[in-house]
Amino acid sequence: MRATVWTVANALGVVAGSGTRGELLTALLDAPRRPRRVVLPADAPGARELAADLRALGDVRVAFEGPAPGPAPSPGIPAPGGPRLSDPAAVCAADPLVVTRAYEEEPGAYGGLGAAWLRAGQALVRDDRTAADRALALLAALPEDAAADVRDGLAALAADAPWRVAGVREGRVTALAVYDGRPDATGDPRTRALARLGDGTRLALDERGRLRTGPEAVPRLVEAVAATLATHPATALAAVGGTVVTGDRMGCAHAFSLGGVDQAAPHSGRVTALAATDGPRVYSGGADGTVRRWLPGRERDPDGGPDPDGGGMVARRPHPVAALHARGRALAVAWADGLVEVRDPDDTEAAVRPFRPGGAVRAVALLPDGTLTVGTDTALVRLRPA
Repeated sequence: MRATVWTVANALGVVAGSGTRGELLTALLDAPRRPRRVVLPADAPGARELAADLRALGDVRVAFEGPAPGPAPSPGIPAPGGPRLSDPAAVCAADPLVVTRAYEEEPGAYGGLGAAWLRAGQALVRDDRTAADRALALLAALPEDAAADVRDGLAALAADAPWRVAGVREGRVTALAVYDGRPDATGDPRTRALARLGDGTRLALDERGRLRTGPEAVPRLVEAVAATLATHPATALAAVGGTVVTGDRMGCAHAFSLGGVDQAAPHSGRVTALAATDGPRVYSGGADGTVRRWLPGRERDPDGGPDPDGGGMVARRPHPVAALHARGRALAVAWADGLVEVRDPDDTEAAVRPFRPGGAVRAVALLPDGTLTVGTDTALVRLRPA
């Protein structure tokens, strides 16, 4: 039933990485907004049961298309044979729904391809994926002990993808920062965001919206921000130089420095992610599906459009923003539907580099050498531009 769940999750703009009905329903219940209607293939495995689950939510209408499922094959009569499940070229070129069902019905190692496919499957079943896109996602999802010929085959197939896999470290990632040119990651589920000040002070935003630091002495500014968040919890965190930036559930962003506090209200609804670069220049993402740019201390365009100081809209999609990170002229955006994009926010004509790992993206970070790091529930993936 995984393929059906993934297809519906894609249609509804949420992530159900393991492909279970429970994970899909949890993602939908947590989503700030949902589409009003979804169409299910009538012959898809589990479609009727899933339709009942979706209708129980109360605000999702379900329709069916195509023929109803036929009778099950008689015992002892094998189903028609699918692609060779250990052949990277075959599985990347085949119907992804057929491949998914084959891996479920015929469990096996397949050189690591089976595990990778079931980990990255939601990205693989999308209609807009090319063979190169699927190969890239599979490379990023391969287990450490994958067969060399499978890894090499996928790398060759991914030659036309916008990224190259530079490394994968297995394990959950919930937040990312960059320190001394390297990713600073945590898998602590109680940590919502990480940030570093210019002097190296490590800041963490916990699940209650409070600021946490290590046992070492912290700057006076950090003490003041921590005291503020103790009574006014934050939903997002970033830092650059001597500035700490927080966001809240009302859609406001606050830039704290020794010179005072500057505030903006860039979003309708919760601020879900923040990034900051020298200037400071702040990027905020919201549950409203927008990414906006703000230069604290500068006059802003009240309509949210571009202004001489570089403020205004950077990106908009019909999905909440999950994570942000900025470095120089590059901005990495992760969306709640599992898409990661790297763009130049100062050049609307520049190409956007996309990546879909298949699971939910919890954090992103851009390293000084141009590497993009993506944190998910199962791994920290490092990608280099092709």
